[in-house]
Amino acid sequence: MAYVMALDQGTTSSRAILFDQDGVPVATAQREFTQVFPKPGWVEHDPEEIWSTQAAVATEALGRARVRAADVTAVGITNQRETVVVWDRATGQPVCNAIVWQDRRTADHCDRLRADGLTETFRGKTGLVIDPYFSGTKLAWVLDNIDGARKRAERGELAFGTIDSWLVYKLTNGDLHITDVTNASRTLLFNIHTCAWDDALLDVLNIPRSLLPEVRSSCERYAEVSNSLVLTGCPIGGIVGDQQAATLGQACVHPGDAKNTYGTGCFLVMNTGDNAKASNNQLLTTIAWQRGARVDYALEGSVFVAGAVVQWLRDGLGIIRNSADVEKLAATVEDNGGVYLVPALTGLGAPHWDAHARGVIVGLTRGTTAGHIARAALEGIAYQVADLVAAMQMDAGATLTELRVDGGAAANDALMQFQADILQVPVVRPTVLETTALGAAYLGGLATGVWSSVEEISAQWRAERRFEPTMAASQVNALRERWQEAVGRCRGWDKPTGPVG
Repeated sequence: MAYVMALDQGTTSSRAILFDQDGVPVATAQREFTQVFPKPGWVEHDPEEIWSTQAAVATEALGRARVRAADVTAVGITNQRETVVVWDRATGQPVCNAIVWQDRRTADHCDRLRADGLTETFRGKTGLVIDPYFSGTKLAWVLDNIDGARKRAERGELAFGTIDSWLVYKLTNGDLHITDVTNASRTLLFNIHTCAWDDALLDVLNIPRSLLPEVRSSCERYAEVSNSLVLTGCPIGGIVGDQQAATLGQACVHPGDAKNTYGTGCFLVMNTGDNAKASNNQLLTTIAWQRGARVDYALEGSVFVAGAVVQWLRDGLGIIRNSADVEKLAATVEDNGGVYLVPALTGLGAPHWDAHARGVIVGLTRGTTAGHIARAALEGIAYQVADLVAAMQMDAGATLTELRVDGGAAANDALMQFQADILQVPVVRPTVLETTALGAAYLGGLATGVWSSVEEISAQWRAERRFEPTMAASQVNALRERWQEAVGRCRGWDKPTGPVG
């Protein structure tokens, strides 16, 4: 039996999942790590804690499976995208905490770039909108705000990477400074049409090229693990951003196939094949993956806060003890009682792209209970996805026939049923929910001969449950109209000229 280890480095936890050659999880280990919020709208992680938790779960998963490293044919890496790490090339020490993709500290910088008329320049080359979500302005912030960082970068002493680069650097004992095309395509620095770093964009953001990693495909034998980790000697064969990994794990390998991942955020991705299709509805054009010389593209819509709103109910409001309790609490009420929760805790992503938006709860009365708030939080996730689907259908010129779903919150039956109702299309949940890790494992296994083709891995996909819409269209329309009113209340909230009092 051949095994492939997926290292799945997420926004709130690090996981390792060992898969067999049938794509079945054999063992899983997971550890949460510290979320750092220095200021409102700022989100950071300790890169060393990310590494230590990732190394620990890899060891733990192998131990649980009672599998030797020699039996692991490949390692595949998938990661939270857009999160920025800058470290010293000589010592390997980060110069500051990682700035997380959710972080909004560069909102004003992005405002200035748009005011300078650069929106279409960035969109045309990168497929992205100008937003703090992406890595480029975060990297510029580090260079301009960490003592000595810019001078050290100009001397070639520092390295930049997204989390995949950081993990590969640590796994290879500092020998490799690389990234793959999917992660590079989320930086605002990479031309997705030429598949190369773009000098003009680097000049705009004043970023030295010497900082950047070498860009490789998503599926090849990069190196062997060479540090003291239990995986020493195992070939690293796949590197891919988390949402692209989930797209492959969901077998969305043909143009028009779409999936939505319910993680910390929500990410709707539609495969567009070898066509880098431009969006007219504020979605992103991004690279799905590269195997050999072929580059596949996708349309993507990103929601910044999805499962994270449940974490906030637990840690911020304290109305649930465990994340799994939210479904039970929401079931204590028959409907939302007129309460809408827009979870714009770190701004609004697609299709609104409002870095100055902030979360709101509207419709509160004396009769509102914790159950209503829990239900509104779950419904807020589904409404955001519905907004993305509407935009994506307009871009694609086609109507979705079904939506494949995955991620932690996809296990919530009530949420999935409401999602099917609001979309008015079936929602299909696979037997393996850990599709992000599975996609990374597939790429690692394809590079090392565990699987021979995309068609072979696609044949392994199986549905666990299909949620059919049951709500009347008239009720759906009324709910979504009210939701749009709630969204309007949160727009531009933290601008200096915005609401006060």
